[in-house]
Amino acid sequence: MRLLEAEIDLKALIHNFHTVKAVLKPINPSCRIIAIVKADAYGHGAVEVARALEKRCFAFGVAFLEEAAILRESGIKSKIIVLFDREVEGIFKYDLTPVVFDFKQAQALSKQAQKKGVALPVHIKVETGMGRLGIYNAPCKTIKKIAQLPNIKIEGVMSHLSEAENKEWTTEQIRRFQEIQKCVSNLEINPVFHISNSHGIIYPEALFDAIRPGLMLYGYSQNFEKELKPCMKVKTKIIDIRRLPKGSPISYGRTFITKKASLIGVIPVGYADGYFRKLTNRAKVIVRGKKVPVVGTVCMDLTMIDLTDVPDTEIDDEVILLGESGNEKITAQDIAGWAETIPYEVLTSLGSRAKRKYIKEEAC
Repeated sequence: MRLLEAEIDLKALIHNFHTVKAVLKPINPSCRIIAIVKADAYGHGAVEVARALEKRCFAFGVAFLEEAAILRESGIKSKIIVLFDREVEGIFKYDLTPVVFDFKQAQALSKQAQKKGVALPVHIKVETGMGRLGIYNAPCKTIKKIAQLPNIKIEGVMSHLSEAENKEWTTEQIRRFQEIQKCVSNLEINPVFHISNSHGIIYPEALFDAIRPGLMLYGYSQNFEKELKPCMKVKTKIIDIRRLPKGSPISYGRTFITKKASLIGVIPVGYADGYFRKLTNRAKVIVRGKKVPVVGTVCMDLTMIDLTDVPDTEIDDEVILLGESGNEKITAQDIAGWAETIPYEVLTSLGSRAKRKYIKEEAC
């Protein structure tokens, strides 16, 4: 039986959604929200997240067709924008809105749309400095060509911020996008323009017709830390406790040697569960309301923790890997710091193998 559980607070999710709206309201109250639920909603469970937000947002954003198919097959009827997939047939099968990032892709979609006898809405991605996907060679000319393709309706034009923490560079990306907006406005297609992600929300000039929040919905943003509520709490239970004398080696490579007689607990979580090996001798967890250190190398399925300062701990006691207990808290940013990574990777990794439990309210 899996003892790793991710508790997902959908009430916190909705609170965060309204926080995003509150930030937008004084700047651009008509700015729409495209909720990003790719990577299984950053490990939170895309279906449940989409159900909670479906009546609240303009659209959902996913990475690939398979993610969109799961939402459709689970009863989600809202607009779903597929960000990175060149798939053609599935777009029509599941009534999806593809992001087009080159002319050949647009041609293939146009051809299929003619066969189906439908007008296909698409969002055009333009390159402004990410160096990843997007039309980069004569974007305005290419958008005009796409607009002339049969059975294609350009519903949106988008780009992506590559370094929102850098004001100078972000301002330059926004300027490039504004230039594209100016020339597209002459085409009489009136698309929805969007470039901002969660980090970009601090730039008023980046709040065009829509915004694509992801991490912020799940409770994390350096700029709005006090206003947001993390949605995910990850916990497990102690499966063994042993008293070891001074000088006892712990785990592979003997990376930790007890400096005194110690109480060592074992928890059934390891790097196969997304609890990174890099957390070896760095991370902390919460036991009985107190932070205790991870000791020894994190194994594939097990991790050891030092319970010496919590001597009353018993087998089956709860262990918080991510979240709050008593007056203590461990955030995705904390884990990211210990593991030398980013909160996105923490959430998508820790939430993937855990059994999920959802906290809902009737309005969800």
